[in-house]
Amino acid sequence: MSDLLRLILTLAVSFAVTAAAGKLLIPMLVKLKVGQSIKEIGPTWHMNKQGIPTMGGLMFIIGIGAAILIFGWRGMLAGNFAHLYVFLFSLVFGIIGYIDDYQKVKHHQNTGLTSLQKFLLQLAAAVAFLCLMRYEGMLSPNLYIPFFNTHIVLNWVVYMVLAAFIIVGTVNAVNITDGLDGLSSSVTVPVAIFFAVIGYRWGTDYLQLSVFSAAMLGGLLGFLLYNHYPAKVFMGDTGSLFLGGAVAALAFAYDMPLVLILVGIVYICETMSDIIQVGYFKLTHGKRVFKMAPMHHHFEMCGWKETKIVAVFTAVSLIFCALAYLGVMDRFHG
Repeated sequence: MSDLLRLILTLAVSFAVTAAAGKLLIPMLVKLKVGQSIKEIGPTWHMNKQGIPTMGGLMFIIGIGAAILIFGWRGMLAGNFAHLYVFLFSLVFGIIGYIDDYQKVKHHQNTGLTSLQKFLLQLAAAVAFLCLMRYEGMLSPNLYIPFFNTHIVLNWVVYMVLAAFIIVGTVNAVNITDGLDGLSSSVTVPVAIFFAVIGYRWGTDYLQLSVFSAAMLGGLLGFLLYNHYPAKVFMGDTGSLFLGGAVAALAFAYDMPLVLILVGIVYICETMSDIIQVGYFKLTHGKRVFKMAPMHHHFEMCGWKETKIVAVFTAVSLIFCALAYLGVMDRFHG
């Protein structure tokens, strides 16, 4: 089987398993009354989303897991477990999200784990992953600079501290982006394509990561069958923290974390809009930069439909992922 065919089949199986899981999972979530609680401070028109099942991220976690086990087998026999490390790391974040979702559903309000509890759990997971990557020789303190095809050599301690905070920041940025029907999943589709293409282009050593990325792409497309506007299910923190973990883990497994600035541009803008809004509000005692934060709500308040916001944000993600590809494609061929 050619490498390209394997990636296509990985995508197809992940899509099919995710779609099938959705058929079973959504009625089960409805029956269990696992409904989304909407923040009272959010847009008033979002109140009609109250009660739509959450924790739907479980379906693409299942799809991705099945696909990488089937099509990553050959690489595992050769001793390459990179895709499993990325999946297990993402899964740990998914479990943190699941605990958070469960707390929200149990208490029927939009508060789960405290911010400190989430941060400490995520930081512990990030440090454990980085130590594993270093032990496996997949990580170096040489910070790769896209476009310049060069490295900045950092002290290991400085690198590990910086890396841990980049991971936690990325995970929470993806979580913040998950605020409209299909937004987080759609924006992450080009990111999955980028990582799949890069792994395929760079060859054997990176093919397992490409398999994971193709599975993530298939899982997201399968999930979008149910998550596109008007959504029948939300991914919840279970899904968004898993996705954030996957994006961050892939960047570090490829040993090029700075590429997150490009492929994660939408996540970064969403997060910065939140930080700017809160900071400005406190400094000016009540004034706002945006009509509402994060940024997708600002555009809603400006009269944009959810579908338009998702389309525009996804297009921006696609453009910046294409730029990222141009920035790193010659890393091993320059």
